[in-house]
Amino acid sequence: MRRLFPIWLSLVIATAGGTALSKQEITSFTLENGMDVVIVEDHRAPVAIQMIWYKVGAADEPAGQSGIAHFLEHLMFRGTELHGLGEFQRTVQLLGGSDNGFTSRDFTGYNQRVAADRLEKVMELEADRMTGLLMTEEDVEVERQVVLEERNERTDSNPHALFSEQRNAALYLNHPYGIPVIGWRHEIAEINREELFEFYRSHYVPNNATLVIAGDVEPDLVRELAMKHYGDLVPNPNLKERMRPQEPPHLAPRRLSATDPRVAQPYLVRLYLAPERNPGEQKNAAALEILAEILGGGVTSVLSRKLEIEGKIAVQASAFYNGLALDRTTFGFIVVPVEGIELEEAEIALDQVLKEFLESGVDEDQLNRVKTQIRAAWIYGQDDVYNQAYRYGQALTAGLSIEDVQAWPEILQSVTGEDVISAAVDVLEIKNSVTGWLSGEEIE
Repeated sequence: MRRLFPIWLSLVIATAGGTALSKQEITSFTLENGMDVVIVEDHRAPVAIQMIWYKVGAADEPAGQSGIAHFLEHLMFRGTELHGLGEFQRTVQLLGGSDNGFTSRDFTGYNQRVAADRLEKVMELEADRMTGLLMTEEDVEVERQVVLEERNERTDSNPHALFSEQRNAALYLNHPYGIPVIGWRHEIAEINREELFEFYRSHYVPNNATLVIAGDVEPDLVRELAMKHYGDLVPNPNLKERMRPQEPPHLAPRRLSATDPRVAQPYLVRLYLAPERNPGEQKNAAALEILAEILGGGVTSVLSRKLEIEGKIAVQASAFYNGLALDRTTFGFIVVPVEGIELEEAEIALDQVLKEFLESGVDEDQLNRVKTQIRAAWIYGQDDVYNQAYRYGQALTAGLSIEDVQAWPEILQSVTGEDVISAAVDVLEIKNSVTGWLSGEEIE
């Protein structure tokens, strides 16, 4: 949504938007073992996407086992009783396809992209590793070293990633969103095979999974294949409801500063606790989505205009919000000051711009421009069958419904300037915030 479109393209999209945003035909059903199946038809290319989404992520891990969801994701590519080490990926490649996995705070997922007539084979492979994972002691130790090296490369040797980790830990006083998805190094080092198997057997079950099939597929055939390959898998009758510790009221803002000689350009980040998208009640989240675009979504945004162009305070100023979360999420700002401007001065300027924005309200022309850009992003997102599958899988795993996903574009278009200001007043409450400064030198 950060892309800015040429004026002529925006006009075309705005003119044709009513048709382009019409509701997509989706087929959905639930197998007897509790597995939800969603089919997104797109017959423009002979390609099919399979995604299996498990309703378990880093925020669902047992205490002291941070990183176990991501650790298990790595182990899922090792081997099963029927398919040996690396055979899964080799088979997908021989089919001319590609595959991957991903772990987030709220879900773990696996996907394959293949020619549509090869779909059954990857369904067979995915169903097999839901129940047949071997996970030997050697597998565990090999992948532990891979995960630790990944943490070393992506986090421990990256001052920006370390700073992000510290900010999240400061923002969430009680909720596990404050724990990094990859896990804390000392806990990754101690996770054992029995704990991994317990996590696997508890959560990798059909009644905790959503299967999304998208592309050049026929619903009747997908139903037949889903019943054939997934229908006989045994559910977990003792699957526990996702109960997480929640945040207490925040009574004071928090601040942190860090220095690292590898940081060439100092910057500040402000995070606020913010509401997530909730089923049937998406209007507030839509207002926050548009607020982020108005304040910091590009060169025409309020922060860019006030801090970069007019004020000459920052070389970059942006805002962000991700409403697709199971629990309270974040709204935030990043400001990178120009050389010679101290972080304190940049922060004062940020607060002044936010104060003036709340007082003056939303410019209607800018609101309409942002809506057009969002509409364009949605339309172009429909050109990618992977994006379509991901859109539904992520939303459903975050507790939304198919109807919520389909209603989202028009809810965004219905947001008013008053809605945006109301959402901003509620979220931009300083006691619910963490402000962080990162610099290459000691901050006096």
